[in-house]
Amino acid sequence: MIVTWRGCEEACQGFQDYLVESKIGVEFTLHDAGRKKSLLPGFLAEARENKVDLILTWGTSVTRGIAGAYKDRDNSEFNNEIPNVFTIVANPVGSGIIKSLEQTGRPNITGTYNRVPEEVNIETIRAYRPGFKRLGMLYNSNESNSVLKRDEVAQLTDKMGFDLISEELPLGENGKPRTEDIISKIAELKAAEVDFLYLGSSSFLRDNGDTVTSEAVRHGIPVISPYEDLVRQSQALISVAARYYDVGRLAGRQAEKILVDGVSPGDLAVARMTVFSVVINMSVAKKLKLFPSIDLLQIAETIK
Repeated sequence: MIVTWRGCEEACQGFQDYLVESKIGVEFTLHDAGRKKSLLPGFLAEARENKVDLILTWGTSVTRGIAGAYKDRDNSEFNNEIPNVFTIVANPVGSGIIKSLEQTGRPNITGTYNRVPEEVNIETIRAYRPGFKRLGMLYNSNESNSVLKRDEVAQLTDKMGFDLISEELPLGENGKPRTEDIISKIAELKAAEVDFLYLGSSSFLRDNGDTVTSEAVRHGIPVISPYEDLVRQSQALISVAARYYDVGRLAGRQAEKILVDGVSPGDLAVARMTVFSVVINMSVAKKLKLFPSIDLLQIAETIK
């Protein structure tokens, strides 16, 4: 069973392609939560009833909803018996899902880790803009990964010599952030004279990437995004990221070890992506009058 948060995208497809190409006779049941956490217990109940051999969970919200947290490993409301591979989880340790990347501490759970070390993002910003001093961030408190990523970046400020100006998006009556607040918050970051805006980790901000990046560019603020599609299809300036399709294939290798080799998921360390791609949107660079150095151009893919 594959359970996704917002449809079967590149990682979901990469996972399926890897297992199909491995010719081990896998049948897939796909369920999409459509951003509704209330559906997740039903998917788990179905997985138990149908005695599926493995569950792939996409994202922090889905993984927490199906597998619970490390503290829930004896809680029957969550999956503590069916082999479970998670993927596209921004911070599986910080979000409380597992004990560590080396040892999950959960006999039925392992996964993948695809995020670029935050030091690399800061170094990339500095390589693009050597005078960089202030980093802006937006975050929303209804996504734990968004808050965790803000905290992770904040811990680097003294070590790497920059200031972090973070703005929390207020939540509406439905407990979710509002698109219209993005505009005012970016104006506040402009007033704070940030040199770059970092998207951090947020499904809400990714879904509203056109608003975030267009507003930032309107204010003359370059955006570094962990989501490559916001460089290719929107107005983020640069991304440093693992390709989601490759992350899905990595999850497929984890599943193969469990289904074919008989390895217990808890004996598998979380598999980490080690290859990252740099993509620069040259049309945005022209709008901002902010062109990359020769050193960056030698390693980056540029798009018009």
